[in-house]
Amino acid sequence: MSATEHRAPETAPDPSRPYALPGVSMSALLASCEAARAVSTPPRTPDRTAPARPVAHPEAA
Repeated sequence: MSATEHRAPETAPDPSRPYALPGVSMSALLASCEAARAVSTPPRTPDRTAPARPVAHPEAA
């Protein structure tokens, strides 16, 4: 094809028909969504009603 030849313009996909882009598997897509959700969720604040660590019971030892 020379530089002066013109190709017919590609038609836009029909929006009423679903189509898929090649190259990304469903499992990779789901894994990336889960990873994005994990890093975008802010850390939870510690529960103030629960003790910070277990209470030691000297009589149990």
